[in-house]
Amino acid sequence: MNSLAETKTQSWLSWFLRGILILLFLILFAKLFEVQIIKGKYYQDLSQGNRIRHVVIPAPRGRILARGGEELATNVEIKKRVKFAPDGSFKVTEDLTGAKEEEFITDYKRVYPLNDKFSHGLGYLAQVSPEEIGKINPDCPEKGPRTSDAVTGKTGLEQSYECSLLGVPGEELIEINTSGSEVRILGKREPIPGRDLKTTINYGLQMEIASAMEGKKGAVIVTDTTGQILAFYSYPSFNPNLFINRNNSQEISGLLKNPDLPFFNRIISGTYHPGSVFKPIVTLAALQEGAIDKNFRYNDQGVIKVNDYSYSNWYFTQYSRTEGLVDLVRAIARSTDTFFYTIGQKVGPNNIAKWAKSFGLDSVTGIDIPGETTGLIPTPEWKEETKHESWFLGNTYHMAIGQGDVSTTPIEINNYISGIVNGGKICKPRFNLGNSPNCRTVAVAKNNINLIKLGMKAACSEGGTAFTFFDFPQKHNGMIVACKTGTAEVGTDGIPHAWFTFFSPADNPEIVATVLVEKGGEGSSVAGPIARKIADYFFASQSN
Repeated sequence: MNSLAETKTQSWLSWFLRGILILLFLILFAKLFEVQIIKGKYYQDLSQGNRIRHVVIPAPRGRILARGGEELATNVEIKKRVKFAPDGSFKVTEDLTGAKEEEFITDYKRVYPLNDKFSHGLGYLAQVSPEEIGKINPDCPEKGPRTSDAVTGKTGLEQSYECSLLGVPGEELIEINTSGSEVRILGKREPIPGRDLKTTINYGLQMEIASAMEGKKGAVIVTDTTGQILAFYSYPSFNPNLFINRNNSQEISGLLKNPDLPFFNRIISGTYHPGSVFKPIVTLAALQEGAIDKNFRYNDQGVIKVNDYSYSNWYFTQYSRTEGLVDLVRAIARSTDTFFYTIGQKVGPNNIAKWAKSFGLDSVTGIDIPGETTGLIPTPEWKEETKHESWFLGNTYHMAIGQGDVSTTPIEINNYISGIVNGGKICKPRFNLGNSPNCRTVAVAKNNINLIKLGMKAACSEGGTAFTFFDFPQKHNGMIVACKTGTAEVGTDGIPHAWFTFFSPADNPEIVATVLVEKGGEGSSVAGPIARKIADYFFASQSN
């Protein structure tokens, strides 16, 4: 028989154990209540999420078109398959073996029909870098973060107009079962295609210029007088289609190592001595500053001697002949170096620099693609600060004929000539056909501009330096071309840069064009024939 103390101990212990059991049931009940009632919806959604997959539907990138609607950059459709694995994961593959209709999605591949004939204008597409993955383009946050398989525009129009060309991907919500098979599509958001970009490019002219250059290293730009870019060609070039396929890395690496620099955009990034195509701005400076007037004459004797130095005219150097008495118009037409040495000395380097800079020859033009650089217009102050040297009369002579430290880009030359055509109105070059002209005006006397135009007309007429255009009026119903040749000495190998710039019709211009052949030889004989092909093609196509 138990004692009273033992009975009390057993009674306390049983109640204690019962209390623990009741507490455990209460905790279990509370947990079940939390799972079923409080967090039931959460766990239901989580369970559903384990059976639902989000499949991205690619959006086509906007096309880039020439002014006539021809495709410069477009897309081709590629059928792909969304393939689910038993573990519920999936991959998008081009292997369509055994695929069901509901497994298909459409992807897009970028194609550049012109291959290497407009690549510096277009740019190319490349895979986003690891640093860009998951980040949002601040210029278009509505397009969302970049994914690991996304591509983005690099250089050219593909980069400048990335936000408008880029589409917004769609999405499919797909329910799968435990074996990884698709059960049904729960919802779908259609992709939004990127916007097409219609450019100012004249398709036929672009192709003609690529052919006319015939592998010559250099640059060509053609615009109208409001800044619309009709043609844009830099050579050597590259094929932007190479960047679409990942197995072309070896070929791309070869291009990157090519000493001729095929990725280098010579139109906007190459700086060159302009030679005689700089002479019209020197003439304008002398007229505007009153150093000369329309009646100024100079008697060319072939050479100007300063102490122990001789500064010759090209005509004397090549043919041992002199020009004799020349006026301003004749000097431009014949590109008489001694005339420009003389007026350069009269007006001075600072005034030459002042007017050159006013026409944009040391600043970016504002073209709507990246990578533009600037030329250099030297002054005595610049030489002192940069080279720690004094400025001599010989520096002024060299500056007056576009040599020495003077350097420009081809697009700067074309833009300043366009400014002369427009009587001092200078417009930003542009590719986007939808953009309005953006121009500024330099205050300049109309009669001074007209004198320069007369000189440039004479350069393209019989007796001028541009012999390739002497018969142009006879073959184009009397149409007159105004032009300037340029032969810029560079380096020690004796091979100069060949320049040619022109506008036409001379009295009511439709186009302004500039041709540079890098280390090509004389402007009149090397760049001139290319310019003639441009003019012939353009005006023949206009009349059709």
